[in-house]
Amino acid sequence: MKTIIKIMCAMLFAFCFTTSAFAIHETMPSETQITLPGANAAALYNYIIKLDPYPRWELWPGKGKLYKGTEPHGSLLTTYVNDTAYRSAKGKTAMTDGAIIVKENYTSDKKLIALTVMFKIKGYNPASGDWFWAKYTPEGKAEASGKVKGCIDCHAAKKDNDFIYTGEVKKK
Repeated sequence: MKTIIKIMCAMLFAFCFTTSAFAIHETMPSETQITLPGANAAALYNYIIKLDPYPRWELWPGKGKLYKGTEPHGSLLTTYVNDTAYRSAKGKTAMTDGAIIVKENYTSDKKLIALTVMFKIKGYNPASGDWFWAKYTPEGKAEASGKVKGCIDCHAAKKDNDFIYTGEVKKK
């Protein structure tokens, strides 16, 4: 009798564990459901470093690590894109809201000198493609963020490509 009770308790425990694990899986947000940070440099940095670490993201389609860059970004670059940006870049369509592009900026001797970020926020700055711009030191200090004039002035040359230099994103 004790053996039957033990078996039934074990089966009940296994059933409860399995259903609760399934329920947790179904109700816990996936990485695509993590709340995006909005137009806030500190929150954006926390998001790309801790909540959805950018080194786990895809590289820009067709770009490897440490490809040749140009100033002001650095001699060598590595560009990561979140899922939203990856789908847009891969499909060569305009970036959709929530797209985040993180560019690691390196010297010619492969020393990381900055992270530069473009984050598409609907309605943030329509005149400049709704991009929120940020530049961080390797230690994470925001050196510039928001509607950064230098970023906007430079990237305006690529307005017809959604302000992006790295690759074609808008179908012609």
